[in-house]
Amino acid sequence: MPAAPIDHEKLRLALGGGLDGSKTLPAEAYTSQAVFDWETEHFFENGWVCLGRSDELDQPGDQKAVRIGDEGILLVRDQDGHLNAFYNTCRHRGHELLEPGATRNLRAIKCPYHAWVYGLDGSLSGAPRFGEVAGFDKADYPLVAARVQEWHGWVFVNASGDAPAFDRWVGNLDGLIMPWEPERMFVAARHEYVIKANWKTITENYHECYHCPSIHPELCVVTPPDSGENFEHDGGWVGGSMELKDFAQTMSLTGESKGVRIRGLDDKQAREVYYFGLFPNLLLSLHPDYVMTHRFEAIGPGESKVECQWLFPPEARERSDFSPDYASEFWDITNQEDWVACESVYRGLQSGGFRQGPFSWSEDEVHAFMAMVAQGYLDGYASKPPAIHELPGTGV
Repeated sequence: MPAAPIDHEKLRLALGGGLDGSKTLPAEAYTSQAVFDWETEHFFENGWVCLGRSDELDQPGDQKAVRIGDEGILLVRDQDGHLNAFYNTCRHRGHELLEPGATRNLRAIKCPYHAWVYGLDGSLSGAPRFGEVAGFDKADYPLVAARVQEWHGWVFVNASGDAPAFDRWVGNLDGLIMPWEPERMFVAARHEYVIKANWKTITENYHECYHCPSIHPELCVVTPPDSGENFEHDGGWVGGSMELKDFAQTMSLTGESKGVRIRGLDDKQAREVYYFGLFPNLLLSLHPDYVMTHRFEAIGPGESKVECQWLFPPEARERSDFSPDYASEFWDITNQEDWVACESVYRGLQSGGFRQGPFSWSEDEVHAFMAMVAQGYLDGYASKPPAIHELPGTGV
């Protein structure tokens, strides 16, 4: 696998062996078009990318066309309820089967160019005017399948086919989120943001609260910014917890919940909030009464699209005063504060005065993420991050 087009000595500074011996990633990791193009192929096309919630394709015949980097994928729910993924290209002349971003519900997959028709399982069922072509056999021309996985209500696709097995990639994160049962939740609110910042700055900002006293006054009312612990990760993720203050039921502007406590949580889980980042593009925030996700698409070195969703258990609908606003309003304020910071960081990274910086003890998860990226640049593919190094006060 070819290494990223970036100075290897600068990358090794991010792999110094601990917080006190490491530096942040170099500026070109964020600002270089060549590095971004490399990431598109090696981190996104070659990785397990989250494409959203699977209930967006819950009926037989539901179809959705998406793009992962330069690759087009067609998601299809078949008559047996199985979710299939195919490369979005007709086996005849290569026309896209469905325009990227479009959705539809049909009993078959039909190419709009020459009307070749495929079953929902990808088998070719109709090829007009090919009946008299010598040696033509429809069985020889099924759609080419791509790797797809449904996980706790989210859809993941590996466009290249080269990623590790999905269960190996998520590792022990699966067991950590299982008590929340996100697969049974419904999406009650969603926001979309376009941020003038590199996708990695968003993830790095997410994984530390060193900045919280400076820019998040609302958040600091309901949770101590230096609380919680980090978790050992066995998979392509990093993350940890924060505690709620005694008066707070959840993270909202007042600390009050307008939902219900998620069944299956123990008393400790019901007094904490958990933050997990599954590489490369899904951030999971688990609260006592809801789950929030940030799913992002890397548009360019300095532009990212983020879809934020708030999920609630079905029991929340039984409350006469239920509204997702108590959660979405709180986090929209917090998100906007973060986006201003991320955009400022990106502008600063473009300065001739930027140099690779040090880490504080409260940035150990950021260090783990950056080390994962740096090692991926050198190896040509992403692997799980290094173990969190023990430091006083980290909670590890």
